[in-house]
Amino acid sequence: MKRKLAEPPTAKGEEQPPERNPIRRFFSALGPGVITGAADDDPSGIVTYSIAGAQLGLTMLWTALLTFPLMCAVQMMCARVGMVSGVGLAAALRKKFPQPVLVVMALALFLANAINIGADLSGMADVTFLLTGINARIFVVLFGLAILFGTVYFRYARLASVFKWLALVLFAYVITAFLVKPDWPRVLQATFTPSWPRSHDQWSTLVAILGTTISPYLFFWQASQEIEEEKVKGHHTISSRRNASDDDIKRRKIDVGTGGFFSNLIMYFIILTTALTLHTHLNTQHIETTKDAVAALEPLAGKFAALLFGFGIIGVGFLAIPTLAGSAAYVFTEVFGFRHGLDEKLGRARAFYGVMAVSIIVGIALTYSSVKPMDALYLTAVINGILAPFLLVGILLVACDRKIMQGQPSSMLGRIMVGITTVGMAFAALAIFLL
Repeated sequence: MKRKLAEPPTAKGEEQPPERNPIRRFFSALGPGVITGAADDDPSGIVTYSIAGAQLGLTMLWTALLTFPLMCAVQMMCARVGMVSGVGLAAALRKKFPQPVLVVMALALFLANAINIGADLSGMADVTFLLTGINARIFVVLFGLAILFGTVYFRYARLASVFKWLALVLFAYVITAFLVKPDWPRVLQATFTPSWPRSHDQWSTLVAILGTTISPYLFFWQASQEIEEEKVKGHHTISSRRNASDDDIKRRKIDVGTGGFFSNLIMYFIILTTALTLHTHLNTQHIETTKDAVAALEPLAGKFAALLFGFGIIGVGFLAIPTLAGSAAYVFTEVFGFRHGLDEKLGRARAFYGVMAVSIIVGIALTYSSVKPMDALYLTAVINGILAPFLLVGILLVACDRKIMQGQPSSMLGRIMVGITTVGMAFAALAIFLL
């Protein structure tokens, strides 16, 4: 049997014949942006949104309208850096900042991600315990090892396909929201009439929502997935990956916009579901984990709604944890110039997979410690809140540099939107200490 010869790679930036069918054209554009958007709604994020709905009712629904354009602007800028520079975000930042600064950034990101992984594994295991009655700590280890094995064993193309299907799990929260039969006129009024925070709890919740939705690890993951996409097409050198056609940029805008809309839509419906059940019945004081949210939801919304909510947490965990561990691995290996990528074999990218393994192992260890999940999430919010504004400034400097961006810098509108996001995140970082 003869081996099939590999097809030569297509030229980067080469215009492809447009797909005539609009539906096929839309779905063919979906990729890293949708995966990143879905990963944003990780189990720890679900806890944050559940607490927002449980404690403050419908008053935080409007935040989905605020975070949607800001998140899309940041993620598109990161995507553009990867597409036109031919390198990941950390590698691009190396051209603007000294290595010691980037090492501190990498360590901070690693710490925040490892804590987040621990919180996500704990959330997945707690929900599984409710469904099976088996000790949650067993599932923490099983889930962690299964995710690590999958990311090492499977190549990027297979992982990307699995991640896209896992994103569909999040629709469980849309269905759950409809099952609780909302009063839509009242819901729409709360959505389009912003309720400015007036209390310490409301300000703290707004800070948590911003930090959860616009997270530093997503910046690096988005740019690095652009590189992985190009490697799949046969572009294994930096020079072959540089530049992007207008059609490439347009397709990624559709992808990132869809992912951002999807992410914020799910956030909206999680807040809505918990607001109409837990807040309405004044069952707010015990919502500290995913297990608490599912257990409290069942007697109010029914077993089916609670099951959907729980399965969503488990499914999205399998998507979010590789993203958290992978983003830390991309940052470390790009900062130090080591070989990296989900398409690399273990023997050729030991440092990359090593960082992923350590991230997950540290996350597992944290679940066996005495650290409370909410304390861990608060620490993560503090680290991300401090790190995000500095990173956004760095991203703006890179995205405006015509040399790094190969004469294709980000648009003025994109710069303005990311600038607004930077100011907002800086305020959020200060609010963590001042509120």
